[in-house]
Amino acid sequence: MGMPSGIGIVDTMIGFPHEGFGLYDFIRKQAKDHSTKEEMDFPVEYIFKDVPKDLPTSDPVSVTLHEMDRFGVEIGAIGVGDELSQEALRLHPDRFVPMGSITDPNDVTGTVRQMRREFEEFGIRAVGAFPSGTFPQVAIDDPKMYPVYQTCVDLDIPIFCCAGVPGPRIKYAPQEVSRIDAVMYDFPDLVFVTRHGCEPWEELAVKLMLKWPGLHYSTSAFAPKHYPKAIIDYANTRGADKVLYAGYFPMGLTLERIFTDMPNVPFRDHVWPKFLSDNARRLLKIGK
Repeated sequence: MGMPSGIGIVDTMIGFPHEGFGLYDFIRKQAKDHSTKEEMDFPVEYIFKDVPKDLPTSDPVSVTLHEMDRFGVEIGAIGVGDELSQEALRLHPDRFVPMGSITDPNDVTGTVRQMRREFEEFGIRAVGAFPSGTFPQVAIDDPKMYPVYQTCVDLDIPIFCCAGVPGPRIKYAPQEVSRIDAVMYDFPDLVFVTRHGCEPWEELAVKLMLKWPGLHYSTSAFAPKHYPKAIIDYANTRGADKVLYAGYFPMGLTLERIFTDMPNVPFRDHVWPKFLSDNARRLLKIGK
């Protein structure tokens, strides 16, 4: 059948156009190469083709909603850390769901308090983490992350966490996929969703998903033509409930690029609705 239409897609990683590229300063702070610090606006633009740099910023929420409507994305998961996102959540609660962000797990107490505050104030449905992007870096299995995981369990929300070699020219060790094993062992009730590919350990990610019920995979920051074969094969066999769609708009990919590629992904018919919508709705409790 191929990719169906009218499915009410849920994008678990989407945002709004911003003026300038100051939001990537946290990466430049720890990078050492001249290109990242001085030349690239977007610290991973050497990987991506046609990064959407020139989007209008006078009404960024309308820009994102327009693109969502063009390609059948019904709901997007967005952050809550800035006034623009908070306004979008207030004005369009039917289109956006709130997600917290673990920005500095070195501040253990402050991080846990922030998670609980955002849960009470905004009703966050999940939190996101970028271990290699923390400074100093805090690995997936670092003890500093354990209070975050326990708080996710207590609040009954998943964590979406980057895993695999990061695109920015910073150290990858904190995101080695093998580190997830100890976390899932110590937190059997945790729902952990990987972001940004898990490469070059995508086959290990599949083995770990087979092993741990709470471990999932999202396709953020990958054009569909580059989805790892191991992940597609897993979704088509035993992993239809474990793989979910995530985009990367407007950071590195346009929705046009994503959904031009998407129909060529060889998912089986029963996988498409789960991948594009059902799995995210279940994990983020959309409609409940």
